[in-house]
Amino acid sequence: MRPLTRRTVLATSGALTLAAGGLATPASAAPAPAPAPAPPSAPGPDGKALRAAIHGLPDQYATAALVRIGGRNGCWHGSSGVRDLVSGRAADPDARFRAGSTTKVVTAATVLHLAAEGRIDLDEPVQHYLPGLLGSLFTLPIAVRRLLNHTSGIPAGDGFTDPYAHRFDTLPPERLVESAAAKGPEFAPGDRQHYLNINYTILGMLIEQVTGDSYAMAATRRVLRPAGMRNSYFPGTDPRIHGPHHRGYQVMARPDGSTRLVDVTEWNQADRWAAGDMISTTADLERLITALVRGRIVPRPQLHEMFTGPANLPEDEAPYSAGLQRHVVGEREFWFKSGARYGYATAVAADLELDRTLVYSVNATDAKDESMNPVAARIVQAALR
Repeated sequence: MRPLTRRTVLATSGALTLAAGGLATPASAAPAPAPAPAPPSAPGPDGKALRAAIHGLPDQYATAALVRIGGRNGCWHGSSGVRDLVSGRAADPDARFRAGSTTKVVTAATVLHLAAEGRIDLDEPVQHYLPGLLGSLFTLPIAVRRLLNHTSGIPAGDGFTDPYAHRFDTLPPERLVESAAAKGPEFAPGDRQHYLNINYTILGMLIEQVTGDSYAMAATRRVLRPAGMRNSYFPGTDPRIHGPHHRGYQVMARPDGSTRLVDVTEWNQADRWAAGDMISTTADLERLITALVRGRIVPRPQLHEMFTGPANLPEDEAPYSAGLQRHVVGEREFWFKSGARYGYATAVAADLELDRTLVYSVNATDAKDESMNPVAARIVQAALR
């Protein structure tokens, strides 16, 4: 199937408009202007730059890195670092890792798949599907689409004040939503965009309400299996990563102000759930983004939601779509999603022509830091040039 491009979307939209209006183009009408030229094709992967980007691991920023470049202009796979600091064994290119917020790509695709089946109306308020969930403070209707693109106005829920001390405890998603609802709206729905996990936590509840299945079962059936993601799964309350994987390490502060490097591999991620608890591999995430762009997971009318930001907000103020984020490099537009859990930083990206796809997993020692990990930044610079 031909990859979805911006020109394909526009052409399809125009054809539907004409058909719906019953209009025909008069023979004497002026010819339509020629479509804008496609952006220049990207060169093949720069192996030298990519090798340099992940050279010298482990270091103070990361213990390992896995990189996978695909697309029509060539492929490149590379790894660096160690599986764990005790044995010093070389990094495993096929290792599983905590995929963090790249889980949102799967959640968005699941919701859009249900929308294509007519089981979810994106313009219907979430209060219709989950009555009483948000309580009395949320008087304005919040369309499902507002959750997908982070314009709902629902504030963040309250987690553990000391996450590491509670890493084996379970914080149910319902408690996160309850604490968010108690704060009231942050802003009116659609007024602005604020990227928050709470939107996708509620989408996970919506998926369960509509399907009668667990989130994990619904997402696996509608997205993971069709994409061929055989090494990806949702751990629930299990703190372990099953199968081959790298240990995750995190720099943490001591009471005296000094720091220590802590093994954070085992961690109950139940509070992240539909917003960020998936375990995956670079090969599986490459399959996911490729299948999505080709229209194999979400039908094209709904797929448009994944490659379009909120219509009423400027692009520079609202870069997030349904599950993804717009990222421009030179003249090329990529759709990107990063994710971070303690000890693990991940990202997936592609352009709509599928000239270039990128997936990386970096065992970052600062994975929850506000700034981008230096190793990850070097990978992105080398891969999306």
